[in-house]
Amino acid sequence: MKKLEEILNSQPKYRLTQCYKVIFSDLISNWQEATALPASLREKLAKEFPLEIKSEFFDSVDEKTTKALISLEDDLKIETVLMRHRDNRRTVCVSCQVGCPLNCEFCATGQMGFKRNLSSWEIVMQVLTFARFLEKTGDGNRISNIVFMGMGEPFLNYDNVMEAIRLLNSEDVFNIGARHISVSTAGITEGIEKFSGENLQVNLAISLHAPNDELRNSLMPINKKYPLQNIFEAVDRYIEKTSRKVMFEYLLIDGVNDSDDLAYDLAKLMRKPLYMVNLIPCNSVGIFKPSPSERVMRFREILEREGVNVTQRFRFGRDIKGACGQLAGSKIKLGLKSNT
Repeated sequence: MKKLEEILNSQPKYRLTQCYKVIFSDLISNWQEATALPASLREKLAKEFPLEIKSEFFDSVDEKTTKALISLEDDLKIETVLMRHRDNRRTVCVSCQVGCPLNCEFCATGQMGFKRNLSSWEIVMQVLTFARFLEKTGDGNRISNIVFMGMGEPFLNYDNVMEAIRLLNSEDVFNIGARHISVSTAGITEGIEKFSGENLQVNLAISLHAPNDELRNSLMPINKKYPLQNIFEAVDRYIEKTSRKVMFEYLLIDGVNDSDDLAYDLAKLMRKPLYMVNLIPCNSVGIFKPSPSERVMRFREILEREGVNVTQRFRFGRDIKGACGQLAGSKIKLGLKSNT
């Protein structure tokens, strides 16, 4: 959004507030609709800060999930996902990078490699895309939650992610409460340390997926640089400083990390008051398949019996490749919904 501020630098200060209103409340997609602005300024904004978002939408069969494929100004593509919950919450899963440099074995995003970081505007733009979509489709609900769990590692694009969060939280933008925003990291300890000093009540999640370094090294190469002991030490310092709960995400992969022994090993790591585990049946990526439902149930039962605070994530968007680990910025031939 710095580009917009630079364009308005010579304008009265209230122009920025006006622009935020027409973008994020009125949801205009063309500056010519902003009739409260001078014609000369509208022309300048149309040229230097266009509001058109090139996007294609794909609905899941159950219509609970919509994936948007967005083409950026440099023709690179990113994906973002809207999830509709039974209680009328609307969650947007945003991407923070084009691709990802971490190369996790179970993740389609990692397999596409890393292209570049997204700007704060390109992050906010994903939420704006779905705000327009909800209005256009007559959904009647506003976006209530944001999760940074799409393409990329948020703490490797730290400054832009933090700026995007502050914008999303701003009353002038989407006014989404900090406690309704979650950031997931693979364990970049420097990022965790910085995050603890942000004075934001934003939720922190750790993509764990293995209870020991040997297994985690094989699934997530970044673990060789940030081993589990370092991650847990950083998390404990974060909790000491913020007194906030931390969620550990655990993808359950058939025959890889879903055994009883590994459940008991995980339980030993999770016996702290502000730790919680979120179990996520993995989605098929390459050779990796989701654990059978009975294995998921058994894994969860062990954790609960061992006193671990555990939840289980409902699986969204598998049929449109919009679920965890499946985002890859590629067009799929499924139910093209609309363009904006």
